[in-house]
Amino acid sequence: MDISRMTIEQIKVTAASPAGASREFRQALSEDGRAGVRELLDKLLRAENRFALELKRLGKMFLYEEDLKARGYHLVAGVDEAGMGPLAGPVVAAAVILTVRTNLPGLNDSKKLTAARREILAKQIKEAAVAWSVGSSSTEEIFLDNIRQAGLKAMRRAVSGLTVKPAYVLVDGFIIDRLEFPQTSIIGGDAISASIAAASILAKVTRDHLMDSYHKLYPQYGFDRHKGYGTQEHLEALSAYGPCPIHRAGYRPVQDCLRS
Repeated sequence: MDISRMTIEQIKVTAASPAGASREFRQALSEDGRAGVRELLDKLLRAENRFALELKRLGKMFLYEEDLKARGYHLVAGVDEAGMGPLAGPVVAAAVILTVRTNLPGLNDSKKLTAARREILAKQIKEAAVAWSVGSSSTEEIFLDNIRQAGLKAMRRAVSGLTVKPAYVLVDGFIIDRLEFPQTSIIGGDAISASIAAASILAKVTRDHLMDSYHKLYPQYGFDRHKGYGTQEHLEALSAYGPCPIHRAGYRPVQDCLRS
C-alpha cells in the first residue's frame, strides 16, 4: 500500500476507516519516514495496547460467571446497592443478568467511574442485559428496620423484579437472607464480577436520578451535588434549615438537628 503521496490528514482519515486496520496499511505507516506518520503509528499502537489490556481486564471480570456456567448455572444475576451511607434519601439496589462475555468496555465498580461514564454504561447495560431490575427502601424503612435490613430488603426487591429468574445470584459484600435462589457473596465484588459491577452502576445511576428529583423539591440542601452524603455543604444546610422529609431520622447528624 503506497501512502507516500497522501497528506498526514488523509492518512489520519484512512486510519479511522476500516482500511486502517489492515496489515498493509500498518506496514506502510512503519515504512514512512515522516515524523507525523510515525507519531500517528505510535498513537495507534498505544490505543491497540490499551484496548487489549481492557479486553483482558473484562475477561477476568467474567470468571465467576463462567465458573457458574460450567457448573450448570447459565443465568447469573449480579446484585449490589447504593446509598447505605448518606444522611438522606432511599437505599437503592439493582440486579442484572448478563450473558457471559457481554462486551461493555469500561465496566467497573461504579465508584471508580465518572458520572458521565456511569450514565453511558447504564444505558448500554440495560440494552445488553438478559434482564435487569431495581428495588429500593425508603427513609421510613431505613428508620424502622435499620440501614442493613433496609439494604437487604432493597436487594430482595431488585431480584424479585427480574422478568427472567436467575439460577444463581452473586452479591456484593454479604448474603441476602430469605432469598429463594442459591447465592455467593463476594467482598469487593463490584470490582471483580461483571454482573455485580453492572448492578452497582444501575443502582448508583438510579439513586443519583432520584436525588436530583428531590433537589427540585428541596433545593436548599444541594442534593443534586452531594446526593445526600454528609458533605460540609450538606451539614451546613442541615444545620441552617433542619431536616426535610427524606432525611434519615436515625442518623446522628439528623438526630442532632431534631434535638436542637
